[in-house]
Amino acid sequence: MAVFLSPVGGVAAQFFTNSGVPLSGGKLYTYAAGTTTPQASYTSSSGVTAHTNPIILDSAGRVPGGEIWLSAPPYKFVLKDSTDVLIATYDNVTGIGAASYQVDNFTGTGSQTIFTLSVASLGENFTFVYINGVYQNKNTYTVSSATLTFSAAPPLTSLIEVMYN
Repeated sequence: MAVFLSPVGGVAAQFFTNSGVPLSGGKLYTYAAGTTTPQASYTSSSGVTAHTNPIILDSAGRVPGGEIWLSAPPYKFVLKDSTDVLIATYDNVTGIGAASYQVDNFTGTGSQTIFTLSVASLGENFTFVYINGVYQNKNTYTVSSATLTFSAAPPLTSLIEVMYN
């Protein structure tokens, strides 16, 4: 499995309380972006050994082992002190160098104009649509959350590829 260095706590990072004291015993939770569904992070670039979730910070406010590695999907990090008081939340975090595009493929029916994406898109400016390998202009479709709507149905048996962020 490919893993990517986390920009949150990645290597040798130190966490602090809001008053600047090292976050001894602090807790760093890792979730799937936009959710409270736990998502594994890893202790090294091998991607073999998962961190505990939450990751319990050492007495200096650092991640044990010093590294956090992430799989490709975006993450949400929630940082709390040792008594579970929220300090910060960081959402839609991807590992350094990780591809941030989702790709969905569909087949045109000749009449279907609405397609459901695997996850919510950020909108037309972050969505690229190809029908039979031909890029579609943004005025031929709209995107709202996880719904792609064409102004006209793609042709029967056409291959539709949607790349989005």
